[in-house]
Amino acid sequence: MIEFVDTHTHVFTSEFDVDRVDAVQRALEAGVRTLCLPAINEDTLPSLMAMCDAFPDICRPMIGLHPTELGEDYDNVLNRLYALLKNDDRFVAIGEVGLDYYWDDTKKKEQIDILQRQIEWALETGLPLAIHSRSAFDDLYAVMDKYRGRGLSGVFHCFSGTDDEARKLLSFDGFYLGIGGVATYKKSTLPGVLENVPLERIVLETDSPYLAPVPKRGKRNESSYIPYIADFLSTVYHCSIEHIAAVTTANARRLFPKIACL
Repeated sequence: MIEFVDTHTHVFTSEFDVDRVDAVQRALEAGVRTLCLPAINEDTLPSLMAMCDAFPDICRPMIGLHPTELGEDYDNVLNRLYALLKNDDRFVAIGEVGLDYYWDDTKKKEQIDILQRQIEWALETGLPLAIHSRSAFDDLYAVMDKYRGRGLSGVFHCFSGTDDEARKLLSFDGFYLGIGGVATYKKSTLPGVLENVPLERIVLETDSPYLAPVPKRGKRNESSYIPYIADFLSTVYHCSIEHIAAVTTANARRLFPKIACL
């Protein structure tokens, strides 16, 4: 039976308030058996954890502070998140963390500090990282390079970069590229980049409610659209959608070992 993992979905946000349960059911009907839920900030955790309580066999929680959610009180926020991490063994990853200079590049130092502190959580717990990067590749690579060889693992979420960026990111053992709807867009350069990326280094994601794949582009994204991404990748890798599902699901389970045993 074909089976997928959506390694990055925000199904707990307000965009799904009207049909959240139905969205999960549609995902299951599409063969998406596991939904990995990345935290955004402290305020989103109650709704995120409520989803995991409601669907304990499907939804898997992450914990972290997104780089665009940096506030003046971020030190105390991180301390509270760390306390939650240490007291709840359901978390499958540290995320969504990273660097984002797209809207505001005035707090680079603070963003790097937050990222490094959360990387230390991953080292301490052995959990993988779900890493967000936007307009910050050089700094992200520099930070990650400091930790090379220390046993980190994770996913570079929503990858849409160049051949050189893919090569550099995949030089970190234990890390994967998260591929979503962007790959299906007409002007996307990702198909050419992925020709040089082994399928064994890719996991699937939607980043829903954002970035819906063709033919759903422009609509709210959801986990049930994962097969559209897999079908597109089958043309890139010249194989069946069943093979895409089998390999990427195995990759996801290797990356997030706790999703198979919770």
